[in-house]
Amino acid sequence: MHMADALISPAVGLTMWGASAATIAYCSKKLREQVDGGIVPLMGVLGAFIFAAQMVNFTIPVTGSSGHLGGGMILAVLLGPYAAFLTIASVLVVQALFFADGGLLALGCNIFNLGFFPAFIAYPLIYKKIVGTTPTAKKISIAAPIAAIVGLQLGAFGVVVETVASGISSLPFATFVAIMQPVHLAIGIVEGVVTASVISFVYTARPEILQSAMEARPVGVLPIRKVVFGFLAVAVITGGCFSWFASERPDGLEWSITKVTGQEELKGENQGLHGSLAALQKSLAFLPDYSFKKAEETKLAEKAAESAAEREQNAAEKKPEGSKLGTSVSGLVGGTITLALCFLIGFILKRRAMQ
Repeated sequence: MHMADALISPAVGLTMWGASAATIAYCSKKLREQVDGGIVPLMGVLGAFIFAAQMVNFTIPVTGSSGHLGGGMILAVLLGPYAAFLTIASVLVVQALFFADGGLLALGCNIFNLGFFPAFIAYPLIYKKIVGTTPTAKKISIAAPIAAIVGLQLGAFGVVVETVASGISSLPFATFVAIMQPVHLAIGIVEGVVTASVISFVYTARPEILQSAMEARPVGVLPIRKVVFGFLAVAVITGGCFSWFASERPDGLEWSITKVTGQEELKGENQGLHGSLAALQKSLAFLPDYSFKKAEETKLAEKAAESAAEREQNAAEKKPEGSKLGTSVSGLVGGTITLALCFLIGFILKRRAMQ
């Protein structure tokens, strides 16, 4: 659900940049009031885990599309909404700057869609209402999937509204929303199952973490080392190995656009703000599309020369070894950068809180 700049007008893009920046400032202020040593490593390893998990696209049966974990609800439940929003923002910034995943102009939209709706709508109004003040395994198994699905549905609807409001892609609202919502419902069901599984694991290992996030209490005194190292190990394995087996099919957003327009991708403007940001992103992204630059350029050239049938056949084949290496490097490097960024944010907030 990472939006590309081709969908967004400067007015909408900059407006959503402002909305996301304001939310980041608000979350930073709130987190600074309660930040402690314990939440910083959790932010780091969970950010690295979500980065790795988003690399693994899974095929949606029948549709011919794919989806990936958003992760906003996992972060909200384990960290609380403020730290969750800052963590998902960190993930998306790293993806956009260094891996060209999602446009720079659309970055504000992506942060808002993937962060705000799960953290500040689905989490407090659905998850917490169902779970109440005393989490149980049964309550979590019900609340987590429902909240994850609602959060993703709201994010998908946000994509439609922002795209139509931009008016540069000529995607009709009714048709676009009628395709986007069902395919993201299917993706949301998978995300709901994964979310419930992850939260249930933490609840079994350290239920105090969930209680601390829900009550906005410090977690520094809790014995969370095993949970931290557990997520770190999963992030390394997911980004370094499981990402090899990611589906090559278009994600839910790309698939929806194809269904509406009949085109596999929309060509963006190459001038003005769009062109400047595209050039900046190209210069910054040292592992574009989670592969080495030379490999990515070769892949784009081959894709342009292939027919639709050839693309479908090639998508079903295993990735070559060079591509696998680039994917593994991307997963490990991206996770490490996200980890470091989250640690930096936590360090800065903690230092300011002490002043």
